[in-house]
Amino acid sequence: MAKLIYTGICSIDGYIADPLGEFNWSAPTPQVHAFINDLERPVGACLYGRRLYEVMAVWEDMPLDGLSAEEQDYAQVWRATEKVVFSRTLGHAASARTRIQREFEAEWVRRFVAESPTDVGIGGAQLAGHAIRAGLVDEFQQFIYPVHVGGGKRLLPDGVRFDLELLDERRFDNGVVYLRYSLRR
Repeated sequence: MAKLIYTGICSIDGYIADPLGEFNWSAPTPQVHAFINDLERPVGACLYGRRLYEVMAVWEDMPLDGLSAEEQDYAQVWRATEKVVFSRTLGHAASARTRIQREFEAEWVRRFVAESPTDVGIGGAQLAGHAIRAGLVDEFQQFIYPVHVGGGKRLLPDGVRFDLELLDERRFDNGVVYLRYSLRR
């Protein structure tokens, strides 16, 4: 059975963007990028919030010349993934293999994941927060960067409790730590 997996890059204090909305501190090194590519490769579909989708959509048409091997690999992985964007305002999708869902409906997501032949990723803190509150997220994959940003947009939602079981961990040369958890049901 497919799993719904929330992967995020965050600061040591749990933020995906600082108070000004900046996240340039989270650019992955080649080592981290290659690891992320390997995590994303078997994921056949990804659910995105509009803002994250708009950031990620650059991978659709980005010329591969001049990119690192890891970036070229990621572009191919991203382009091959089915994408569902949850947005009330997005007029049209800027990428192939993409459809728009106007409302978050927990039952629709549950059915989509259950019918998927592969694991499904979810991205965007607000969208993931809805899925977490609905008890839909099966795994959490966090890349924790050694920077304290002091506020901003949180990776995980406030006001909800869940218990996790550590499945995997890895430390990278740049001080980034990867943690993979499953939800204890």
